[in-house]
Amino acid sequence: MIINMKNVCWKRGENWILQNLSWDVKEKEHWCILGLNGSGKTTLLNMINGYIWPTKGEVNVLGNKFGRTDLRELRKSIGWVSSSLQQQLPDEEIVENIVLSGKFASIGLYEQASPQDYEKVHDLLTLLDCQHLRNRMYQTLSQGERQRILIARALMAAPKLLILDEPCTGLDIIAREQLLQLIETLANQPDGPTLIYVTHHVEEILPSFQKTLLLKNGEPFASGNTVDLLTEKRLSEFYGTPISVTKNLERTWLSFKETLSVNT
Repeated sequence: MIINMKNVCWKRGENWILQNLSWDVKEKEHWCILGLNGSGKTTLLNMINGYIWPTKGEVNVLGNKFGRTDLRELRKSIGWVSSSLQQQLPDEEIVENIVLSGKFASIGLYEQASPQDYEKVHDLLTLLDCQHLRNRMYQTLSQGERQRILIARALMAAPKLLILDEPCTGLDIIAREQLLQLIETLANQPDGPTLIYVTHHVEEILPSFQKTLLLKNGEPFASGNTVDLLTEKRLSEFYGTPISVTKNLERTWLSFKETLSVNT
């Protein structure tokens, strides 16, 4: 079992940010977490990574029960690609060193890498179609290129779980589709990690993400097979407005059946 959560709640001050969450993720069972801003997605990710502790409930990640494990060691088995990490990386560092630093979970490269490490960098950059960027400075990369490098960096430590936290934010439509194609390739790698893809855009949910967790106002709205959840009826209930669903290339595209009201 990759993730096992039982009746998890988390409170900040007087407000419950996450409530009544029971969720299981099995090995090689790729999940999407879908929710609007403020739904509790970031709180859930922080909990999976052991940065916050449940106010109530039980959390097990990669077979490690919170309260009985060294969370610093646990994090070495989890890759997390997020926009906040992207902003921490040094602009003048070359791509090769940024990817290498993922093995040591450091911002900047301070350890001596082995010849095998450099070979792995080459393999990862090739897998993600960015070997040509190897000697480029990070600051010269486009947003889409930076996201690929972050994924390569996360894979350098051979994580058992890889979390992609809204990786398409800020990308134009072409860069977005190119990145999604690479993620689909990664999801189908026989020796790859279990993936969790976090988004608030339904059309980004790829065929490989056969399971979905819908989060709404800090609570699980529904979870299960993606094909059963991404229907007009279920999504209209989830968003609280009539939704029209179109299927194309095994992905789901939404439009609204009514004009949304605007609060002024």
